[in-house]
Amino acid sequence: MSAPNQTRPVWLDQRFWERLDRIELHHRRIQSEHETWRRSLDRFRDTQSSDLFIVWQRYCQVIAELELTTAQLEALRINPNGPNLSEGDHEAAVASRVR
Repeated sequence: MSAPNQTRPVWLDQRFWERLDRIELHHRRIQSEHETWRRSLDRFRDTQSSDLFIVWQRYCQVIAELELTTAQLEALRINPNGPNLSEGDHEAAVASRVR
């Protein structure tokens, strides 16, 4: 999503681009994880496994994280100089969950 350094507008500072790159990277990771957990749910579709609840719970956590990173991207789009999460907070929130 982000442009190479040479084509980035000069009116946005380097901090903005670092934030954007970090959020985009996290967003792509969580999208991939979403696909993985979605496929896991599909495998349980026709079974009555006790693991279904665990997979469903993790899927819901991933959806919440995906919504958060999407909201962060939108907030950055609307106000490039607005407040943001401190370095790594959004990644730490996901890493702390049981996988």
